[in-house]
Amino acid sequence: MPDERFEDHLMHPRGRGRAIDGAAHGAAGGAACGDLVRFSLAVEGERVRAAGFEASGCGTMIAAGSAAVELVEGAGLLDAARVGAPQIAAELGGLSAGKLHAADLVSDALHRALGEAVRAGGQLAADSNRTLVAMSGGVDSAVAALLAGASGDPDANRRGTTPTALLAGASGDPDANRGRTTPAVVQEPGEHRVAAVTLELWTDVDNDGERSCCSAAAVRGARRVAHDLGLAHFTLDLREEFRGGVVDPWLAEHADGLTPNPCIRCNGHVRLDAMLDFADRLGAATLTTGHYARRTDDGLLRLAVDPAKDQTYMLAALGRDALTRLRFPLGEHTKAQVRRIASEAGLAVARKPESQDLCFLAGTGRAAFLARHGGLAERPGDIVDRTGRVLGRHDGHHGFTVGQRKGLRIAGSEPLYVLATDARANTVTVGTRADLQTRTVDVRGVRLHREQPDAVQLRYHAPALRCRLEGNRIHLDEPFDGAAPGQTAVFLRGDAIVGCATIAA
Repeated sequence: MPDERFEDHLMHPRGRGRAIDGAAHGAAGGAACGDLVRFSLAVEGERVRAAGFEASGCGTMIAAGSAAVELVEGAGLLDAARVGAPQIAAELGGLSAGKLHAADLVSDALHRALGEAVRAGGQLAADSNRTLVAMSGGVDSAVAALLAGASGDPDANRRGTTPTALLAGASGDPDANRGRTTPAVVQEPGEHRVAAVTLELWTDVDNDGERSCCSAAAVRGARRVAHDLGLAHFTLDLREEFRGGVVDPWLAEHADGLTPNPCIRCNGHVRLDAMLDFADRLGAATLTTGHYARRTDDGLLRLAVDPAKDQTYMLAALGRDALTRLRFPLGEHTKAQVRRIASEAGLAVARKPESQDLCFLAGTGRAAFLARHGGLAERPGDIVDRTGRVLGRHDGHHGFTVGQRKGLRIAGSEPLYVLATDARANTVTVGTRADLQTRTVDVRGVRLHREQPDAVQLRYHAPALRCRLEGNRIHLDEPFDGAAPGQTAVFLRGDAIVGCATIAA
């Protein structure tokens, strides 16, 4: 039998159909399920001035929309951002498992509206102790939030504070979290030292939302983790910016025969810039991320302690102004330590597998994506040696990159590797490993933060090689196998990242 609170919201829905001046909007649902909701709200100062919704589908959608209006209207912005599906369901007196999807959809729409409202004109008072945490729904960002909140300082790990000490908290008991079955809470109601944001970057019916770090499903998972930690959580819809600033260039560069690195472009020019702007709107002085990286005392990127997880290569395009505000609490830890912290804190994502694909490729193949979104379908051409002699055929130059060995489907007296691709001629040139090796690499767009580098990393997770940079040419102390045009050359001095460039064709 329905709870009387459910009946009240169903029969007398708060804010349904309300027109709100200056409102931001968020929508969720779709034709597949038949349930649709559009949530609207206006922010004035640090509070939600007015809220409303429209919904179609089952009656629970209407009741859930009404409950969300009741919970957020008049609330502080950061308090409203702590409202999720469990709070909506509780306002209705509880929902059966079959009806919880309505609370999820309304929560999705609410948080999209909150994110849009803040981005469009929200402005909270500046708080030098507040940090915004970039949350993906995985274990790394969850532990970054945990450490930032437990210490009250997202940079605590630069000064050697141990995870055990942080999690012991005020009790001073390092065993306080042992056997925990509910997540550790970073902050109590009314506290706002830490807030969280998740970006929605890509939506595609061919993708696997559970394997992507930026899909609607991933956003919902990240919100659940943030709310479990007691954090306000916002959804920031950057799908248009991501398409134009990351995916379209990636497609174009493939068509031109290059090997682009979309993650560096995204971090350097789209994702982190948008979150820093959002942090400003929320009055947060810093942005905390779950990247495995550190900073030098003068604000440059520094290699992480765990070389197997180091992500400074992917952050190399960040400018100095951005770096001064970024905090990387995982930089001093290994992945195993991070999972142990998550487990001891009772985080549900402690054993969540890592995503392996580019976020917009999750669940779909690179070839299928290039064909569907870039028009790069099969285009048979010749595989040739360095003299131009035809050795075989391929299905399109865009399916190959310099240094590649697999997929050539030709035999030789010794292994053959891709030496170059020619987009105009649609050829793939191959040769031996000796042909592939080089001691000089030409680059373009050199950016140096300080003095000349003494080493360079030419591929993600490739070892750094001693080098000398002269203008737009890198001279290597030892040969490198396959510097791929379009990839990023990251310059180091010691363990500090001092600049980057793009490998030229």
